[in-house]
Amino acid sequence: MAALPSRRDVLRATGLLAAAGAVSGSLSGCAEQLQSGFTGTAPSADVLTYWNLLGGGDGVRMQEMEGVYRKQRPGVDLRAVTLTWGNPYYTKLSLATLGAQPPDVAISHLTRVPTLVSAGLLQPFAPEDLARHGMSKDKFVQRAIERATIDGRIYAIPLDTHPFVMFYNTKICKQAGLLADDGSLKPLDSEDALVEALHKAKEVTKSWGGAVASVADVATPWRFFFSLYGQLGGKLLMGTSPEEILEPDKAIRAAKLMRRLTVEEKVMPPNIDYGGAIAQFANGRSGFFFQGEWEISTFKDAKMPFSMTRFPNLMGGTYAVQADSHTFVLPSKEPYERARLDLVLGFVRSMLDQSMTWAEGGHVPSWLPVQQSEKYRALKPQSNYVGAAESAVYDPPAWYSGSGSNFEMVAGSALGGVLSGRTQPEAAIRQIQVGISKMARTPAPV
Repeated sequence: MAALPSRRDVLRATGLLAAAGAVSGSLSGCAEQLQSGFTGTAPSADVLTYWNLLGGGDGVRMQEMEGVYRKQRPGVDLRAVTLTWGNPYYTKLSLATLGAQPPDVAISHLTRVPTLVSAGLLQPFAPEDLARHGMSKDKFVQRAIERATIDGRIYAIPLDTHPFVMFYNTKICKQAGLLADDGSLKPLDSEDALVEALHKAKEVTKSWGGAVASVADVATPWRFFFSLYGQLGGKLLMGTSPEEILEPDKAIRAAKLMRRLTVEEKVMPPNIDYGGAIAQFANGRSGFFFQGEWEISTFKDAKMPFSMTRFPNLMGGTYAVQADSHTFVLPSKEPYERARLDLVLGFVRSMLDQSMTWAEGGHVPSWLPVQQSEKYRALKPQSNYVGAAESAVYDPPAWYSGSGSNFEMVAGSALGGVLSGRTQPEAAIRQIQVGISKMARTPAPV
């Protein structure tokens, strides 16, 4: 009787199938890669496979950057595949790597890197390899590159930092007396200063002072809360019991401010989804809007008077703001051969050098030769919040955390209830403690 397949065999087969499913519809781009995996043959030396999860404006800009690379390296057959954002992407990337069929290089959120590393699915970047392509740690935003360094080894090359920011309608804010003589927004670095500004903006709009998504969106309430909690110096995942998930006193204080803005002061709508919050701001029905900087393209397309600045320091502690970073990773269980590694690093360096194109979408470049250039400093309003990159607070490392993760679903759902007035802050924080604790006590699936 033939021997039964081992668990590793099953995982590998599953990975191959997942890889095939992941690229359905664009199979021609990876057909050779899949075939070489089944036959055991090496991929062609001039083929470079690249997976990402970048849609919308980010996807358009990435395709533009890929086009520049193709012109720079006409001898390289770059095969880029864009997959569905969030958990589906990371599941496919993990299974493809387990199945020995990963792309040569992939995009990963920085908050997802520790989980991929702990599962043995990423190869590190050696400093001497990076040096051959002019990349060293001192040329990157230190907060991002240090977070990408695990046990002294660099596992990800950060392309950007994308922080939670504050958009404001310049016409409304001027009428409300909120602009300085140079046209910039007056400082709003306290809880009362923000509340007062939102009331003044509401008097102008006759509708709302600000807008933030609170329903049918778990990520935004989490980003809002984590920015406030970070400014209080709050810690996360200190252990696995509910009492060790976060610091209740600081968490409740942050949640109370969220409730104050919507339920008590009534300066922001309590029940509005992501698209609705965008519409409120774009239509001049609110003077402020709180979201990731990537929405800059939306408001530029709307041709409305607006600007952007960092999310204010509302809690009075050391400045902090929630953020994540897009990074390049090497998804493989085996070390790369020199020629293939250099092919990948040449691609990564090209992407970094095109960070001005990437920055037009709002993201802060991690590549300092671009971020510290006069050209980037002149890029407005994007460069207004460049300092947020070195004050970024990232989701804690855990197999269930990171952008688009189960952690955000549990926490964001509870905090959305606070914004909408359905849940008291104390109850929401307890809900987070219990829900996250269950995941913290569950072994990682890979």
